[in-house]
Amino acid sequence: MALFEGITGDPPPAFGIDAAQSTSGIPGILHTGHDRPYRFSFYSNALSATIHARSMSELPAEGQSFTDLFTGIPPPREPSAARDRPTRPGPSPVVGDKTPRHSNYANQPRHSAADAESSTWWLDVQSPTDDEMKMLSKVFSIHPLTTEDIQMEETREKIELFRNYYLVCFRSFDQDPYSPTHLEPLNMYIIVFREGTLSFHFRPTPHPQNVRRRIKQLKDYISVTSDWISYALIDDITDAFGPLIQGIEYEVDSIDELVLILKEAEQSDMLRRIGTCRKKVMGLLRLMGNKADVVKGLAKRCNEHWRVAPTSDIGLYLSDIQDHLITMTQNLNHYEKILSRSHSNYLAQISIEMTDANNQINDVLSKLTALGTVLIPMNLVTGLWGMNVHVPGQDVPGYAWFVSIIAALAAFAIIGGYSTYKFMVNRR
Repeated sequence: MALFEGITGDPPPAFGIDAAQSTSGIPGILHTGHDRPYRFSFYSNALSATIHARSMSELPAEGQSFTDLFTGIPPPREPSAARDRPTRPGPSPVVGDKTPRHSNYANQPRHSAADAESSTWWLDVQSPTDDEMKMLSKVFSIHPLTTEDIQMEETREKIELFRNYYLVCFRSFDQDPYSPTHLEPLNMYIIVFREGTLSFHFRPTPHPQNVRRRIKQLKDYISVTSDWISYALIDDITDAFGPLIQGIEYEVDSIDELVLILKEAEQSDMLRRIGTCRKKVMGLLRLMGNKADVVKGLAKRCNEHWRVAPTSDIGLYLSDIQDHLITMTQNLNHYEKILSRSHSNYLAQISIEMTDANNQINDVLSKLTALGTVLIPMNLVTGLWGMNVHVPGQDVPGYAWFVSIIAALAAFAIIGGYSTYKFMVNRR
């Protein structure tokens, strides 16, 4: 914490100002414009409230050092001046989190040194700047490779163990169905120390708030450690896939039942449904990636008793998450096979309908051809004798020749039609 506090209690050298009182400084670290979002969230099981801040300098309260903040020691009480002193402008509670910033400090009991040593902290950072990453890397002795992965937004999911911490890269997704980036990958970087946890992400996500709510509900039944916080984040990210996979299951069952019984007017809509559902399935399979392998590797290191790896109890929890991930991946692969079969059935049905339509057209053309075969010779005879030539029987009075010609043509039509009909029947 010397880089935060300064060796002799003076303003930290990297900041160059008093972090407890000033609201301006290095851009991206200390500037506290009230129009900026809350990018820092600090939780400690030694404090009764989660601290939300726009910049790093707003995390400690007045009269509190960063060392006291991270060790869980609240600022000194000043009951006589607390009622008259105006509040310093700064962050306020985030809507929905129900965790006021420093409102409970005055009512909190002083912690002993033993309690401070056993406290667990968690700092969640959204969209860290390069200056903030350099500062955090110096303070917590983060390896340059880890810093580079976070700054470059490494997309590969992995687990890496270092001398004093381990890094978990785990991908979530944008859960807002009305967002244009819905289902797009969202990288979470979790750095776990023995004393606390650092988490980084570059877009708003509900996972940190969900984990804090879960801690509040289970605080009487669990011991909140840095390993448990990392497990809870991984578990919450995994659970976020559940509703999507359930919705895909309903859609796949509906498509599988309707694909062969829909009418022609509804077939274009079915093709769109199949394409949309397959796109979701492939997107989720891409998001699932090698999550099971990452969790398996982390659980394996728990059993191997690495110094910085989680404890054995967390290993059991991670094994449960691994089973969930494997089941989800198997379900998605199964849904993809069903959709592939439904797509093939849809195309086969279209092919059958096209074949039936072609057969009907051929049947009509055959009838027209038979009719033309009968009528063309008759038309030829009438056409020849319709020219300006001498017609036999022209000089004979009466209609004997005319009636004879008409009777001959009718007899020819009847014989030709009957012969064509018998030929087509025998052909079938």
